[in-house]
Amino acid sequence: MDVTPVHAEDRARFEVEVDGKIAYLTYERHGNTVAMTHTIVPREIEGRGIAGRLTETAVRWAREQSLSIDPQCSYVRSWLSQNG
Repeated sequence: MDVTPVHAEDRARFEVEVDGKIAYLTYERHGNTVAMTHTIVPREIEGRGIAGRLTETAVRWAREQSLSIDPQCSYVRSWLSQNG
């Protein structure tokens, strides 16, 4: 699925709308570290690669900002172990 997450910086999350449902990845920034805390994809739109796109976008942003990533979310932790 080709989705383009947006950075909703005022809500400290990356989000995307698919079929009227909002999926998102939340984070907390502490100095030069970003803790990626939760990845939420509504059940109705699961299985389309949305969590992966959210994570890829968030990780790219963190690296562009030269931030260390603290993968508190189990999905983010798993994604990083598979994708670097």
